[in-house]
Amino acid sequence: MNDIARTAFNKVPEVTFIFWIIKIAATTLGETGGDTVTMTMKWGYLAGSALFLLALVVLVVLQILAKKFHPFLYWATIVASTTFGTTMADFADRSLGIGYTGGSSLLFACLLATLGLWYWSQGSISVNTVSTPKVEVFYWAAITFSQTLGTALGDWMADTGGLGYGGGALIFAVGLALVVAAYYWTDISRVLLFWAAFILTRPLGATVGDLLDKPLHDGGLALSRPIASAVIAVFILGCLFLLPQRAGRHPGQPA
Repeated sequence: MNDIARTAFNKVPEVTFIFWIIKIAATTLGETGGDTVTMTMKWGYLAGSALFLLALVVLVVLQILAKKFHPFLYWATIVASTTFGTTMADFADRSLGIGYTGGSSLLFACLLATLGLWYWSQGSISVNTVSTPKVEVFYWAAITFSQTLGTALGDWMADTGGLGYGGGALIFAVGLALVVAAYYWTDISRVLLFWAAFILTRPLGATVGDLLDKPLHDGGLALSRPIASAVIAVFILGCLFLLPQRAGRHPGQPA
C-alpha cells in the first residue's frame, strides 16, 4: 500500500465492538438531537436540515483535509450525518408529503446509486478503497444517504408498519443480530455485511431515539429531548476518552 492510501486508512477507525456501540449511540443522538432543533426549539424541518447540512459539509471537508485519523472529528462527522439524516428525512416525509414509504424508496434508490457509482469508479465499495479525496466523498455520501434512509425506514416500520417504536427497534435489532451471525458463521462477503450492519444501525438508533422522546400517546416515553441528547453525547464522549479508538483494518481489507 502506498503512503497516500496508508494516510487515508489512518483517518477511519478500526471496526470493533466499541465502534458499533458508538455508532448506535451516535444514530440515537442524531434522532433526539434533530428532534430537539426541529421540534423542541421549533426551527422546523427545512431550517434544521439547512443547519445540519452546513455542519456536515464543514466537517466532511475537515475530515478529507485531515492528514491522520482524529476520533473526535470522525465521530462528530458521523453525528452530523445522523442529525442531518433525521431532519432531512422528516422534511421529505412530512413537509413534502412524500410519506414514509415514498421517502424510504427514494432514499434507498439514492444510496444504491451512490454505491453503484463508487463501484463503477473504483471496482469495489470496500472501505479499503478509501484512499483518495474522491473516494472519501463517495464514502461520506453513502454514509449520509444510509443515515437519512435509516430515519425514514425506522418511521415507516414504526408508523406505517404498525409496530410502534419498541417493535421497530426489536425488528432492527434482530436484523443486526442476523448480520453478526452471518459474519461469524458464513462466508458471505465481509464488505456486504459491513454495509448491511452500518445501514441497520441507523433505523435501530432512530427507533430507539423516537422511543425515548416521542409523546406517550404516540408510543414514546416522552423524555426531554435536550436532556436525552446531552446524556447520549456524554456517553459517546466517555467512550472516546476511556476506550480510545485507533485506525485499523476493515472487513475485507487484504493483509
